[in-house]
Amino acid sequence: MFHIPGYDPIHPRRYRELYRSEGAAQAQISGYRINLSANPGADTFGWIVDGQIDGKDVSAQIDVLVWSDIVRESMAQSIPATYWQMLRTAWLYLSTGTLRRLMWMRKGPVIAALYPVAMLLGQLALAAVLGWLAGQVMALVLGRVGLPGISRLLLQYAVWAAVTIVLLRWFKSRDDKLFAYYLMHDYAFAASAGGANPPALEARLAQFTDQIAQAFLDPVDEVLVVGHSSGAHLAVCVVADLIRQGRVPQGGPRLALLTLGQVVPMASFLPKARRLRADLAYLSIQDALTWVDVSAPGDGCCFALCDPVAVTGVALPGKRWPLVISAAFTQTLSPGRWKALRWRFFRLHFQYLCAFDRPGDYDYFQITAGPMTLADRYRDRQASKSRIDVAVSKYTDIAP
Repeated sequence: MFHIPGYDPIHPRRYRELYRSEGAAQAQISGYRINLSANPGADTFGWIVDGQIDGKDVSAQIDVLVWSDIVRESMAQSIPATYWQMLRTAWLYLSTGTLRRLMWMRKGPVIAALYPVAMLLGQLALAAVLGWLAGQVMALVLGRVGLPGISRLLLQYAVWAAVTIVLLRWFKSRDDKLFAYYLMHDYAFAASAGGANPPALEARLAQFTDQIAQAFLDPVDEVLVVGHSSGAHLAVCVVADLIRQGRVPQGGPRLALLTLGQVVPMASFLPKARRLRADLAYLSIQDALTWVDVSAPGDGCCFALCDPVAVTGVALPGKRWPLVISAAFTQTLSPGRWKALRWRFFRLHFQYLCAFDRPGDYDYFQITAGPMTLADRYRDRQASKSRIDVAVSKYTDIAP
């Protein structure tokens, strides 16, 4: 199994520890056994999962496909540069009509996209007001000591600027709690080339494709690619390249794609996302894979139950994929657990990788380390009746 994370600057060990702790919790709830061990021979960051599920001994190799260094580099922005990013990104989504069309589907992820804009503008306004008040106080003090008017004015503005800068830096230092800068960098990265993948990311996707292609040479039952959040549309590109390049051998391991909490429309609706739109259309008619898309209306950070191919407007005759299903948080989490997580939006966005205390047919650990392939597990599963599968995007042209 290959996991492509979303826009996340954190070291991939986070995903190993999350898998370890949540897998143990799910195993205890569901009555199976899984154990993690190191994979010392691997060139990538990964681990081995051994266990017994449904009375069968199972073994899986899991690798995290790392692009956190690209994420960190894109986040290395000064405060003025971040505000400039905000203006450019907001203008792109507004001027192209993309923001309005995204709101037709789900308001949750659009609100999440507007949050960093509102927060950054609020921080700037508050810092400027407090700086102005500090300047006024300084002007009064200096006036009483008889400082000449021009000098007093210069010092007043200097204090205003200094306090504003200090407060903006303080806000940025607290972004691990506010997430304004993090989310702004996330949306700006997706929009930096108008929806096209930046060159550094394209080069990394080519490396991912090579890595996954090697797995088809091993004696395994299935090669599963998992894309979470913004990693979902990267997974689409990688899997499309695998098939297009003829690197999925007939009669070999089965190829499967699992997209979780996807935000594909944030990129595919942009004018220059021709490569992504082409890959969505291409994968949707392939019989060389199984593609299941899982989301939940309770996750306000994703385009829940929005068929990424259909809403992008690139569905072709004979469309087969993805199978869009719901993780149904309100049903698969107990009332107490749902109450505890309901307003923890970012934590809920990671629930797909975690344990459910009332699990349904979606179990991340059985999918990634169980005896059944993705195709067998969802062979008779019907798509969610509440899915959104109408064309919404203004831009539907694709790369040749």
